[in-house]
Amino acid sequence: MTRASPYDRDKTLDAAMSLFWNKGYHATSLKDLEAALNMKPGSIYAAFKSKENLYLLALQAYFERSRQSFRDMLAQSSSPLRGLADHLRGFALLPEADATRQACMLTKTIVDTKSTDPLIAERSREYLEGIRLEIAAGFEAAKIAGELGPHADPSRLARRYQANVAALRLELHQGTNSADLHDLAEDMAGEVEALRV
Repeated sequence: MTRASPYDRDKTLDAAMSLFWNKGYHATSLKDLEAALNMKPGSIYAAFKSKENLYLLALQAYFERSRQSFRDMLAQSSSPLRGLADHLRGFALLPEADATRQACMLTKTIVDTKSTDPLIAERSREYLEGIRLEIAAGFEAAKIAGELGPHADPSRLARRYQANVAALRLELHQGTNSADLHDLAEDMAGEVEALRV
């Protein structure tokens, strides 16, 4: 097999990420990977060395995409606090076919691998921490902009916020009806906006 171009590699990682996100690390078989990537086993191992390494690369792609999406959302908002609130509201507006209507891949990975694959679980934990730092930076920007009081703790606010995002993602994953999901997201967004001084 000829060496894939960077574009092909990106497409392959996207396909692997979608498969792993949907099925989990352990439930994804080599046959599943062959079908999703349109590659033979030897080609998969030649390109990615192992299933574990392919999973780690897919996890990294997921993290980087999530982080950039969050940064872009905040940058386009009229204010940091408004952006943080609207991000929560956005989960209730996701189309039915949107892949992000399932639980976070990082969270699912920790549940799936904590007792069996510590390297994968630890990498997931590190990425979750990276996302929390992005959220904390959003609250810090709100503080600098005068939207939060001087004693507001961006790190503590970020931990609560991330827990709320995880809860929303779980509700989506479980198929909660749109009206209840909208109400929950609005309650959470309202809590963020209520921080404004």
